[in-house]
Amino acid sequence: MRKSILLILALMSLLPLVMMAEEGLWPPVVLNSIISEMQKKGLKLGADDIYSINHSSLKDAVVQFGGGCTGVLVSESGLLLTNHHCGFGSIQRQSSLEHDYLTKGFWSGSMEEELPNPGLTVTFLIRMEDVSNKVLENVTPAMSEQERAAMIKKNTDRIEKDAVKGTGYEAKIKPFYYGNQYFLFINEVFKDIRLVGAPPANIGSFGGDTDNWAWPRHTGDFSIFRIYASRDNKPADYSKDNVPYKPRKFLSVSIRGVEKGDFTMVFGFPGTTKEYLTSFGTDLIAFKENPVKVAFRQRRLDIIEAAMSSDTRTRIQYASKRAGIANGWKKMIGESKGVKRLNTLGLKQELEKGFIAWANANPDRAKKYGNLIQVSEAAYKRYYPYDLAGIYITEGFQGIELLKFSGGFKDIVKLSAQKDVKEADLEASAMKLKAATLSFFKDYQQKVDCRVAAELLSMISSDMDPAFKPGYFTQVESKYHGNWEGYVSRLYETSVFADCSKILKILSDPRAKNIKKLGNDPAFLLSASAAAVMDKKVSPVNLEISRTIDSLQRVYTEGLMLYQAGKTFYPDANSSLRIAYGKVDDYSPADAVNYQYYTTVKGILQKENPDIYDYVVEPRLKELIINRDFGQYADKDGTMHVAYTASNHTTGGNSGSPVLDGNGSLIGLNFDRNWEGTMSDLQYDPDQCRNIVLDIRYCLFIIDRFAGAQRLINEMKLLK
Repeated sequence: MRKSILLILALMSLLPLVMMAEEGLWPPVVLNSIISEMQKKGLKLGADDIYSINHSSLKDAVVQFGGGCTGVLVSESGLLLTNHHCGFGSIQRQSSLEHDYLTKGFWSGSMEEELPNPGLTVTFLIRMEDVSNKVLENVTPAMSEQERAAMIKKNTDRIEKDAVKGTGYEAKIKPFYYGNQYFLFINEVFKDIRLVGAPPANIGSFGGDTDNWAWPRHTGDFSIFRIYASRDNKPADYSKDNVPYKPRKFLSVSIRGVEKGDFTMVFGFPGTTKEYLTSFGTDLIAFKENPVKVAFRQRRLDIIEAAMSSDTRTRIQYASKRAGIANGWKKMIGESKGVKRLNTLGLKQELEKGFIAWANANPDRAKKYGNLIQVSEAAYKRYYPYDLAGIYITEGFQGIELLKFSGGFKDIVKLSAQKDVKEADLEASAMKLKAATLSFFKDYQQKVDCRVAAELLSMISSDMDPAFKPGYFTQVESKYHGNWEGYVSRLYETSVFADCSKILKILSDPRAKNIKKLGNDPAFLLSASAAAVMDKKVSPVNLEISRTIDSLQRVYTEGLMLYQAGKTFYPDANSSLRIAYGKVDDYSPADAVNYQYYTTVKGILQKENPDIYDYVVEPRLKELIINRDFGQYADKDGTMHVAYTASNHTTGGNSGSPVLDGNGSLIGLNFDRNWEGTMSDLQYDPDQCRNIVLDIRYCLFIIDRFAGAQRLINEMKLLK
């Protein structure tokens, strides 16, 4: 049966596209299966122009930025554009009260002024290859899931090692179609990435959380970095001797503008979609997990935002944290609403009924697939309580900064308890924790965390299944009788983890007797107790059931591809390079509501509110808008466009992805999805799903007319 599925996968390029043509996140190696459709819609390039391992192609200008975004190269000197929210963490870490780059923006006047960012990487895909047969070698149907996984890991480790022997590349094999197919990715990773420029947050994050996941948008969501390399143009750790990277390919930038119906292509690294989940898996995400996560995050956001609005230092310290919390919070709300609106569960249940009937119509199919849906339902029912307990620990206990920080000392406390522990080992561990401690307290406000702790512990006390409550927590619960504010006040008064100087003093003399004291700290005890429940009670069962669910999903996907043999199945996103194509398009989210496909700077002034930080308009920007000083970046009608919507299928990880026209020129940066389309990770709706794109002309306008950074414009190749 596995050979049948691999044959189907191999023949995908020959199958008609019976799905919605603009749906899909396509690996570049299958371009031949969709290239003719893309060309009919306006693409002027061939498949080899987009992805090639023999010569430079568009893929060589696209990078994975950090661990979860995309970036694009726009000059022969390694200049890189990505979203402001993708560079946000780096900008925040570079900021202080003296140099508030978040609020005021940052524009380097020369390459010498560009700022290094330790830990930030960009990754180029060199090539990808289907290695399914090699990975599944010696894998037999008689194997247990554990045996299967062990054989696949053995094969994978060998293939990855052999693939990069004698090179400076890195190799990674990723499963597709839940393990029915495997691809090898050969990557080149650069580690010296420097901040070049970023607009003020009131441009780069204009509209803040209110406008996030929504249309219309007026956000200048971009930041600028540069890749540096050794003098032989190879990846290298940061050094003053490094030079700007010379890319194999960089994109020309079109300032001709876009119109409704224009072809668009998004090239990037989308994170995760789950298009082919069973109804039980979809129900778990949309109606069981999401509401609990949203509730925890809502409490944290209310407290953090109130504190940020009243204090500049807190706003700087918590800007990145708030963004991280809020992004998922709002997305989950929209996702659940979209799944309900589309009746996704009902549609999947109907599909499953048809699948069962098809399976049972043939004895061989019945043996393999006949009871698959029933067994899957039972597995999810067993999984849910443990999954929920895990959410209470990760969103609840670990949502409290003090507890998460103290949990980071687990290893050194364990090390100090060993009879034959070496002082050198303790000193090495303490040195790392010193750096982590300084980093933690740089962006920490105890008064904020205290309020968060009282709220989250109260929620845990009221709602968490008692069978999973940590032992130390239940002792506190019993002692304080629901007075969580009283407990939290005492906790933060007595814990050394709430005091930077006390922690650093202990780490400066990391003898075993000193470190052991940390093991009796009340914050550490609570954190360790929650971690013990996760490690001993939740995770082992979760892992066991997850393996069962994954194996059932793999078999279900295999059967689904046979059941719907006339359909082309694009693989779910898994942070590998993908292509999505569509067109510039508007949409109608509700009766009598119609959104045009673009916004202009007129909307910035309409939204302006000097009393709300997210809607403060920079004086220089306001002056430019009022004077209509748009330079060469104005639209042909004289207006300055800010953003537009298109029908490309995107997801998390596509942030910062280049949006290209039919000639492969850069026309925008993907930065969001519309609120009505956030369920596209689970079900794509062609009528409502829109990706939101920063018009590249607005990006250049800010760089040029607002910031006066003409040197950066001069690096780029503009198409007029």
